[in-house]
Amino acid sequence: MTTTNEYQATTSTGRIANFVDSRVGASAIVKEFGRKIFPDHWSFMFGEVAMYTFVLLLLSGTFLTFFFDPSMAHVVYDGSYVPMKGLGMSTAMSSTMEISFDVRGGLFMRQVHHWSALLFVASLSVHMLRVFFTGAFRRPRELNWVVGGVLLIMGLAAGFTGYSLPDDLLSGNGLRIIDGVMKALPIVGTYLSMFFFGGEFPGEHVIPRLYSLHIMIVPAVIILLIVIHLFMVVTHKHTQYPGPGRTNDNVVGFPVGPVYAAKAGGFFFIVFGIVAFIAGLFQINPIWNYGPYDPSPVSAGTQPDWYIGFVDGALRLMPGVLGNFSFEWHIPFPWGTNTLVLSVLLPALVPAGALFAVMFAWPWIERWVTKDNREHHLLDRPRNAPFRTAMGVAGVIFYSVMWAAASSDLIATHFHVALNDVTYWLRALFFIGPILGFWLTRRICLSLQRKDREIVLHGREAGIIQMSPEGGFSEKHEEIDVYKRYLLTNFVDRQYIPAEPDAAGHISRKEKRRAMISKFFFEDRVAPVTPSELEAAHAAHGHHEVEGDKQDSIEK
Repeated sequence: MTTTNEYQATTSTGRIANFVDSRVGASAIVKEFGRKIFPDHWSFMFGEVAMYTFVLLLLSGTFLTFFFDPSMAHVVYDGSYVPMKGLGMSTAMSSTMEISFDVRGGLFMRQVHHWSALLFVASLSVHMLRVFFTGAFRRPRELNWVVGGVLLIMGLAAGFTGYSLPDDLLSGNGLRIIDGVMKALPIVGTYLSMFFFGGEFPGEHVIPRLYSLHIMIVPAVIILLIVIHLFMVVTHKHTQYPGPGRTNDNVVGFPVGPVYAAKAGGFFFIVFGIVAFIAGLFQINPIWNYGPYDPSPVSAGTQPDWYIGFVDGALRLMPGVLGNFSFEWHIPFPWGTNTLVLSVLLPALVPAGALFAVMFAWPWIERWVTKDNREHHLLDRPRNAPFRTAMGVAGVIFYSVMWAAASSDLIATHFHVALNDVTYWLRALFFIGPILGFWLTRRICLSLQRKDREIVLHGREAGIIQMSPEGGFSEKHEEIDVYKRYLLTNFVDRQYIPAEPDAAGHISRKEKRRAMISKFFFEDRVAPVTPSELEAAHAAHGHHEVEGDKQDSIEK
């Protein structure tokens, strides 16, 4: 690796191969990692927040493990919380109450653990969105994008398994939904539910099984995925935002040791301090208000943690019948009739499956549509990739509508509106929202690109009105500096690629579909300012007539 005064490092695939061949051993790997250059940008911190909150989860979870008993045996509560004395509950619920009221610092550690879990999934989600909107998933990082997606799913699994452990009324309702989804599966559903819960719901074994998943299997998988992710980051080198001196062949930033390591260590303690501050002042999951789980009553106003809420919301949006069409099918088999409850299976499996399937496949979809097989180490400004940004916003709206629907009853009670009306509006937004979000976002991105062209060609509006000797009035424009001009002009001009014949001269149906999608993506585009346009604008001293032919600047 070559290092300069600006902490600029150059890497290549061949250099990495030579490193692997010539330097073997842990010390060499640690030394190489210590010399690794990382860019310094605030948006990269979300991944660090995810890693640091996961460390807090491990530390606080280890503390809680010493006191939590994951048994579903029935006991009578006799702890310090007087309003629940004499109430029957599971041992898991009783030990959670003991942690909250009888263990010194127990409630604080519970809340550190819960808040860390929420922030872990939140920071991981924002980190994935940053990677998507800036195009950091492109070659050679497609597999790392998949690793990040699996890591997000495992984060959801860790959150749900931990959220269900106290066996209170709130977590019991979440497990009841899982039981319903399992039983909606034809033929095998009842057997799966009996196996998972250890008998008829709520069973006697579900909490110990979730506990094993939560403290051993899921964390081990997350740690493995984090190691793989960091290894790929080191191997592929870090992405960076475009700027003067930054290319696809170098990384401009700070070395891991000692600069970046010191900053990262300080940032960890900042994250820890913020989480501790929140956990000490803001109550979360007060299980003593909910009470132990009782499967006989059905309570209103219960929502899972925010990252699982979209599944609950999809279930609430799904109708049981649509006109005369019923989503409950009775399928005859030789041994009898089995029921296929599509009103449960479709919302529980299809939206989440579609969301993650598109997310995982997107790097290859974009590569296929654009026919761009180059390596990319420079990031995109979201406005310069309108189709990708619009698709991302559509996906966020798709998720957010389901997430909001999980609180449809609270929306109705807090705003004094009918619950059915809230459901109808959310159902409409479920289909219309992503389409409107896509269209508006793409138009906004194109407008921002046109504004960038205007700034490059005519300068920044100074807010000063000038009068010419002839009596005319015009606004004064100040020319932008070279650095700003570079940021506004240095991006890839993505153009529509028509269908191309193969070696035999035939155009396949697959190629026609690709061309159709490419036209949809890139038919409306704004081209970057060319050197000739910029030279003409400077020669004319910023007059509007030098902007150039619209055919050269904006193609449709």
